Amino acid sequence: MGLRTIEELCAELEAKRKSALEGGGKEAVDKQKAKGKGTARERLAQLLDPGSFVEIDEFVTHRCHNFGLEEKKPLGDGVVTGWGAIDGRKVFVYSQDFTVFGGSLGEKHADKICKVMDMAMQTGCPVIGLNDSGGARIQEALDAMNGYGKIFKRNTMASGVIPQFSVILGPTAGGAVYSPALTDYIFMVDGESVMHITGPEVIKAVTGEAITSEELGGAKAHNTMSGVAHFEAKDEAEAFAQVRKVLSYLPLNNLDDAPFKPGNDSPDRADPALRTIVPVNPNKGYDVHEVLTKILDDGEFTEVQAGWAKNIVIGYGRIGGRSVGIVANNADVLAGCLDIDASDKASRFVRHCDAFNLPIVTFVDVPGYLPGADQEHNGIIRQGAKLLYAYSEASVPMVTVVMRKAYGGAYIAMGSKSLGADVVLAWPQAEIAVLGAEGAARIVFKKEIDGATDPGTKMNEKIDEYREAFANPYRAAERGYVDEVIMPEETRKAVYIALEVTESKRETRPAKKHGVIPH
Repeated sequence: MGLRTIEELCAELEAKRKSALEGGGKEAVDKQKAKGKGTARERLAQLLDPGSFVEIDEFVTHRCHNFGLEEKKPLGDGVVTGWGAIDGRKVFVYSQDFTVFGGSLGEKHADKICKVMDMAMQTGCPVIGLNDSGGARIQEALDAMNGYGKIFKRNTMASGVIPQFSVILGPTAGGAVYSPALTDYIFMVDGESVMHITGPEVIKAVTGEAITSEELGGAKAHNTMSGVAHFEAKDEAEAFAQVRKVLSYLPLNNLDDAPFKPGNDSPDRADPALRTIVPVNPNKGYDVHEVLTKILDDGEFTEVQAGWAKNIVIGYGRIGGRSVGIVANNADVLAGCLDIDASDKASRFVRHCDAFNLPIVTFVDVPGYLPGADQEHNGIIRQGAKLLYAYSEASVPMVTVVMRKAYGGAYIAMGSKSLGADVVLAWPQAEIAVLGAEGAARIVFKKEIDGATDPGTKMNEKIDEYREAFANPYRAAERGYVDEVIMPEETRKAVYIALEVTESKRETRPAKKHGVIPH
């Protein structure tokens, strides 16, 4: 036969490249597009900066010989892997290809994902997975299961070291859900993304319950009921825009600084509207989002888990160009009480910010923990302790603004001075006390009220007496629990100054392997 010419060798390479680009073939690609879904490579082109994607392991194939699988060996083995850029910053990516074996995960498929995760860790870059998979490849049996295990291990090792994002763009079932669950953020597309451990058929067979896949594990379910997902998008393009937006606030790794974004919004800007957004009356609600947009650069706030546990608000913004993580009670929902879900939501976000060197700014207006047997029996003690743990563990700069109510244990849990806040600011209407004035008066002055000729009038007198004595920020300021009492319109400038002075904060912690967070 003799040696082939360079032209013949290059022609062979071109043919292989073409074959890899075809995925599972025209028919499978047409089916994918008929569902309104992009192909694996089209999705990466949308996500990444134009022309930045570099593919690796394009010609990898499986080595399974079970159940006739050896007769089908598509190049790439159902996942496209490599690296590219988002806003000029390097990221590693993998995109599962549903047109090849339904995107199912086999041994080599998993090895490709593990390789880009290893490269991401070695180079200190984020990793983004586009998930569209039918789960484990049954023909590969334990090799597929072992592949999942290797990915889970890497997810865990990378946690808190590099940002990890999972974008769900189709079915994700069984063991396939756990890699996304181990990452920082899950993005889902309404009507397209599905995540569940057991499907509707299994549930129907075991429990008799009839439910659709969308109802069970769609974007709405996981963004409003379970708290599994963090972002919901109307289509794939919006999901990719969300990924790019969130990444813009984060450093590439835990040893890096977040990108600084200079702007024209002066740190000294004062907004008098802050005096009226939060009512002085502690029993009136308001939307804390209005407060945040008045304080953050250009009024821009990127909320995380907006549809779940709405009594607490978490997300990203900037103050003076610096990325910050925001935690805020929302008096419009459950009066801003802390409950199981709110504690879970906020504690994870605080730990995320701490891992990636983002200062935490906390806005407090909390009347306490949500009362009720349901909360107690479902573990509010355990979940509430998570929030105490997260703030106590955090070593990044922490600035807390007490806007109005700050009562009892919930006051302590919301980034108080005793848990390690560096600077605590309070508005003039702040009430920092063990209880609200009415509840405290009933306990402290019970005998006087009960023995009065007119208990109602006496009660009102004692409420006023307690409010005058304790329901203000000045007692806390006298003790040093509040560093400065400020006008509401001074908040942006005061927070900016506090972040400036704490920027070089360093702490030495006790030597230990790791703590044991309450569960």
